[in-house]
Amino acid sequence: MKKEKSCGAIVFTEKEPHKVLLVNHENGGHWAFPKGHVEQNETETETALREIYEETGLTVQLDTNFRETITYSPANGITKDVVYFIGFAQTKTVKKQIEEVRDLAWVELEKAIEIVTFENDKAILKAAINYITKRDHRGF
Repeated sequence: MKKEKSCGAIVFTEKEPHKVLLVNHENGGHWAFPKGHVEQNETETETALREIYEETGLTVQLDTNFRETITYSPANGITKDVVYFIGFAQTKTVKKQIEEVRDLAWVELEKAIEIVTFENDKAILKAAINYITKRDHRGF
């Protein structure tokens, strides 16, 4: 069984009311979050920051206290772990990576849950929304 690993983030606007950045991926056409394969000696956070920048043009502040992993099988004989952090964008100006991204959209949180394609991504988005809601009310 071949093992793959990708890292990314659920990227939110810094200020309330938050919006979340959704990525319509060229490969598969699904709506999800910016992510990509770990390269050579990269750390998880280095991979997440690089992939977010490559796919969206955004520089984000990562919150690594939120770290969730989704595991699935993209093809026969392959298992893939995707590690997600939370990212906060300082700007909403995005620039899509033409080779891998069909579209990018800043979406209201409740609407984003409807748009995200896969159930495991919906679950991680709900966990991220819950996390930032608690964070906001603690005054961080």
